[in-house]
Amino acid sequence: MRKLSCFFFILVIMAGFVGLGLVTGASAKDIKVGAVINLTGPASTWGQFHAKGHKDYFRYVNEVKGGVYGNMINLTVVDHGYKVPEALKYVKKFVTSDKMDIIATWDAGSGIMAKPIIQKAKTPNINYSTYQGILKPPVDYAYLPYGAYDMDSYAVLEYIKAIHKGSDAPKVGLLTYNNAYGKSIHGPSKEYAAKWNVNIVGIEQFPGKALDLNTEMLRLKKAGAEYVFMQCLPSAILMALKSADRVGFKGPFFGTWTSTDPDFFKRGKGLIRNRMHMQFPGGLPVDDTPGMDVLKTLWGRYKTVSKFDAAYWEGVVIASIMERAFQRAHEKFGKINSQTINQALETFRNEDFGGLVPPITYTETDHSASWTARIVRINENQTFTPLTSFWAPGKEEITVLK
Repeated sequence: MRKLSCFFFILVIMAGFVGLGLVTGASAKDIKVGAVINLTGPASTWGQFHAKGHKDYFRYVNEVKGGVYGNMINLTVVDHGYKVPEALKYVKKFVTSDKMDIIATWDAGSGIMAKPIIQKAKTPNINYSTYQGILKPPVDYAYLPYGAYDMDSYAVLEYIKAIHKGSDAPKVGLLTYNNAYGKSIHGPSKEYAAKWNVNIVGIEQFPGKALDLNTEMLRLKKAGAEYVFMQCLPSAILMALKSADRVGFKGPFFGTWTSTDPDFFKRGKGLIRNRMHMQFPGGLPVDDTPGMDVLKTLWGRYKTVSKFDAAYWEGVVIASIMERAFQRAHEKFGKINSQTINQALETFRNEDFGGLVPPITYTETDHSASWTARIVRINENQTFTPLTSFWAPGKEEITVLK
């Protein structure tokens, strides 16, 4: 009889453990993330490496960290081919039937057009494009990961002004796509130029399907441009460099942080030389920071890239911001869903990411993340040389390093 009682006692204890396991398992759930990214459209290598960085970081969180407080991150990446209507189709699906906890969109046009959809659904969205127009009120649920293109414009022109020799105002030509992304530097550049004695001598726009930029570069040369500031993706930048050689333009080129991808360096041998620069608002391997250690860990673990790549870096940045928001949501509100994630994001105050990206602040009325820049030279061997320290363009004095 005692043996039978012991047997039943053991069964009860085992059932208790099983029940505890079921309760624990039930309390954890997948955190659902959707990302609408250009994987096959124009300049899709940029989007492909965004997706790779985003996927690798979430895979690392799940495999190495055990998720976020036991909750696994379930990322769904879809391709919109750089087409706004296609992007909106996926955004609507993500926030309705798929019930994603947070989403990412890719380009300026998609980010702007998605705002009323995400705001109605109350689903936070971090946009890969840092077009400042996305932050026009109402800003609810729409986020940028770091400083916008207006900051880039200030930074590039401030650097040009700092290095320009002679008493005359530096003569700058703008060369951009003829879409919202390309035009994003027009207004801020004119604004800065008017305040700080920079001469914008011409603005040349071109379609994404342009086969060369000979005419545009020749016009800028004839207008007297000494520097060219571009807002276009890597393949078009290489076209501009080729056209500069054809028409005999000798000045340096500047771009925003979207200027490179791995194909840029493969195809740019002999073209990049020492004339290509960009505003880059993030960490680099030469910084030797904890954030760079994370990137190197991902390279070694998943072999997706073998050295620093700006597109891959941004994928990791946005995934890191999302993960931090999931953590804060759990810590502050005890649950992780679209509402608590949004609330958590708005509590960020100089949130430190170990040098991966400048400290991030979001408030209820400001989702711009940061206003911190630096200028780097792009080298043909896929390395980047800092030419300034980090600074707030238009607000702090620039320090030129070399």
